[in-house]
Amino acid sequence: MKVVVVGGGVAGMTTAYRLMQGGHDVKLFESSPFLGGLVRTFEVGGSRLEAYYHHIFSSDTTIIDLINELGLGDDLKWIESKVGWFDNDKIYPFTTPKDLALFGPLPPLDRIRVGLMGLKLRNKEDWAEFERITCKEWIEKNVSKKVFEKMWGPLLEGKYGDAYDQVAMAWLWSKVHLRFQSRRGVSQKEFLGYLKGSFYVYIDEMERRLRAGGVEINLGAAVQEITAENNRATGVVLADGSRVEADAVVAALPSLLFKKLAPMLSPEYVAKLEHVKWQGAVCMVVTMKKSLSPIYWMNIADRAMPFLALVEHTNFMGPENYDGNHILYISNYLQQDHEYFGMDEEQLWAIFEPALKRINPAFSSDWVNDKWVFKAPFAQPIIGLEYSKYRPDHRTPVDGLYLETMTQIYPEDRGQNYSIRMGDEVARMVVEDHARRAATT
Repeated sequence: MKVVVVGGGVAGMTTAYRLMQGGHDVKLFESSPFLGGLVRTFEVGGSRLEAYYHHIFSSDTTIIDLINELGLGDDLKWIESKVGWFDNDKIYPFTTPKDLALFGPLPPLDRIRVGLMGLKLRNKEDWAEFERITCKEWIEKNVSKKVFEKMWGPLLEGKYGDAYDQVAMAWLWSKVHLRFQSRRGVSQKEFLGYLKGSFYVYIDEMERRLRAGGVEINLGAAVQEITAENNRATGVVLADGSRVEADAVVAALPSLLFKKLAPMLSPEYVAKLEHVKWQGAVCMVVTMKKSLSPIYWMNIADRAMPFLALVEHTNFMGPENYDGNHILYISNYLQQDHEYFGMDEEQLWAIFEPALKRINPAFSSDWVNDKWVFKAPFAQPIIGLEYSKYRPDHRTPVDGLYLETMTQIYPEDRGQNYSIRMGDEVARMVVEDHARRAATT
């Protein structure tokens, strides 16, 4: 079987890899000059570093299995996480039950309610009821209005902007339910996984195996259109006008980009693609001579601050891995027309630098060695009520045409683990459907 995979992110690479293992003829086209999608990396201090911060949870068994399959299991390190919360110009530790018991922004009774909320969501397996109620409504009804006002509301607003009060509770259930599984022992400390040398290591090994297995990888090769005849996918047309024939086409793309490439899709399927809206991401990476704080992941609850989170990577993987550099991610999820997308790193720095002084009054731009800015217009689907009704199927209405995109990862949130799982699932579908066609001809 000849298969074209459009998109060389984690999901597309996984599909290509599984099809290659099955002996199929695979061609992969990626418009950018690198593979890995949002797991792209660049060099810092003699090592690779992700452009967008990454770690995995102990519940992320799909990526753990793949890392082991690729022979890289010994390089997967499990490291204690240090989570913090910034509010009222103060940093609060926010990892263990003890931290919650001392959490100043909430009164004692609400701290207990937050703890009970976590236990309830951790032990709740059936999430269907959470599709029909927003986070705001559920928390205000089942926990307290104060908890939403001081805790979840600011984080939801920081991540989803004006849509903060439209996000379904199913999204928050997934975040809490899965995250608790990375906690260990009586103290309930959190341990997160990171691949020594960056997650580029497994992307690189997959690319090596793909090429060795005969997969034709085309970088900087944009697909202009997916073609079909008699409602059957036939291949793709590249930006240079050349055609590539195929028995099946897998599009590993944001849903709205897929719609543009596949004009033959039915109106009903297109309506599902258009229903889900997206938030983009703007992430600045800063290398410094000193550490900003002792926290790895700092949630910013003060919406007057110009960012949603600070992730000090070298409080997780030490600066000795990066030639002594301290590495800070400054993270924002934003509407796709937000002014930050039009700003360069110096314009953004002029906004971010004063806010960093609120985190650490001693901070100075003299600490900074270098800065980079990365922008992704399709970074986070907005999960609304009854989302499953609008989730597009991997099998499109066009025979032999498949979609794998972030909007299909549900109820779990997007992430490497679920992209790999999706890539596995779609590869199986492609093979099953090909066998079915062969049996009927």
